[in-house]
Amino acid sequence: MTGSGLYKTVRRVLDTNGWYYMGTEYLECSSCTKKCVGWAANIRSQLDLDHQLLFPAVLTYRLSCDRSVLAQLKGRTLGNSASRLQSYLVEQHTAEWMTRSIHYLNTCRKFVVAGVQMPPPQPPPQMVPVPSSGWLLSTFVLESFTRIEELKAKVTSTFGSILKMDSTKKVTKKLAGADAGTALWMSSVGNELAQVLMSVLTAAEGYGLRDMAQGLQNRYQLAGKEPPQVLYVDRDCCRRDGGTCAAAALFPAWPRLAVRLDIWHFIRRLAVGVTSESQPLYPEFMRRLSSCIFEWDPEDLSLLETALQAGGSRRTPSSKELGRHCRRRTRVAQETERLLGEAVEAFKGATDAMNVPLLDRRRMEEILETQRHHIPCIQDPAGLCLYTKTGQLTRGGVSLPVYRCARGSTSLESFHLHLHRFIPGSSARGTFLQMLLLEGLTRWNEDRGKAAAGGAGINCYSSQQQYTLHQLTQHFFHTTLVESHVKPLQYTGDTSDSEPMLLEGFCLRTLKNNCDIKNRVTLFFLR
Repeated sequence: MTGSGLYKTVRRVLDTNGWYYMGTEYLECSSCTKKCVGWAANIRSQLDLDHQLLFPAVLTYRLSCDRSVLAQLKGRTLGNSASRLQSYLVEQHTAEWMTRSIHYLNTCRKFVVAGVQMPPPQPPPQMVPVPSSGWLLSTFVLESFTRIEELKAKVTSTFGSILKMDSTKKVTKKLAGADAGTALWMSSVGNELAQVLMSVLTAAEGYGLRDMAQGLQNRYQLAGKEPPQVLYVDRDCCRRDGGTCAAAALFPAWPRLAVRLDIWHFIRRLAVGVTSESQPLYPEFMRRLSSCIFEWDPEDLSLLETALQAGGSRRTPSSKELGRHCRRRTRVAQETERLLGEAVEAFKGATDAMNVPLLDRRRMEEILETQRHHIPCIQDPAGLCLYTKTGQLTRGGVSLPVYRCARGSTSLESFHLHLHRFIPGSSARGTFLQMLLLEGLTRWNEDRGKAAAGGAGINCYSSQQQYTLHQLTQHFFHTTLVESHVKPLQYTGDTSDSEPMLLEGFCLRTLKNNCDIKNRVTLFFLR
């Protein structure tokens, strides 16, 4: 390719406090004489990563946006919406426009001489309007499409030995436009590090998850990974007649998979017998139920108490200290059943100062009877270590281990809340929702992986940048500046094996073909 003159169009690029302009040239092929614009994506993609990173903007049909502006939308939180960013940009642009206008008019005033007739200065130009929040969100999604292969590869390369499965309706309620009402549930599967292996939108739970389960089994088989040992669920965990439960039936290729009911959901089922959660005795009742199911490791508890005493503290350990430094295990089923009965009996006559009872006796007895067969289902699987030592802490001269627990599916509750906040506003059309889900999922997995590795300081979500920097520092200094790095993976795009549910898994079947998705987004911007 050789230079063939300047490209006649100059792009106006939105920056944090103003606008700047960007130009380029035509490039001509020496063999076919075909001309191409220098900033075209197919040209930039042929450059090495160093030069690709120098390109500052995301180009849309009419305007362009600096990457530093879109970076403020990537770390999404509850208040970090496109509307908030647009309001911030209007304020910054207005302040910059006023500053330049004041400077211009003050400079003009210096040329005013008393008694000398001079033409009045030209008024300063009007401030260029900041694009709408919808345009900012569209540009953010368009930029995400440029990384879609990397995002998909990250999701399909996640595995685990302890799986958790949970569903929510929070996310599907945001589907708008032609896709509104096409999905009722969002179901996710996570691992022991709280990373998410797969997330799908379905019209129903149960049978609606068969394709997702088949995709997970194929993924493990093709990667040569050992099947997971246990699956925590919030429903379909066991049957009264002892037959194969519905959750286990979804994974026929894993006959040794132990299905367990999440203990938090089990306790919440028992709490239905409480008259009101605002009752003053409610927290104490919930703590009693938890102590009926769990017992602390005596060695860990003794070590923590020794550390507190050595540090001059005579108090009992707090719940936060217990959860961080002590492991706990479930009691045997018979003892758990006996203690739960005693706890309910002890609180049956409990009332508050207004003589309002804590428990609805009849309803509590019915719930305890219907949930009795789940007690063996909440027991920890035999021989499975559910705790991982992640660090060491010295307190009062005593070295305390720091543990991370892999039990239960509450981490997926946090993930669903993260996604709910990651999607701005109360509604999103299918294309936008899919990309925001994929972006939010990969960032969640990166954060969880970093936390598990104990990494700190550097926060980068681009595998290509991390790996390139690692290679260069290894080459020149035989060391690395990036402790956490993974070689960039390639998404195969083969929908016949382990990845059939990835795009379908943010489950808009009309958007399954990548080319169709990109064409639809292009048409959206052209309009």
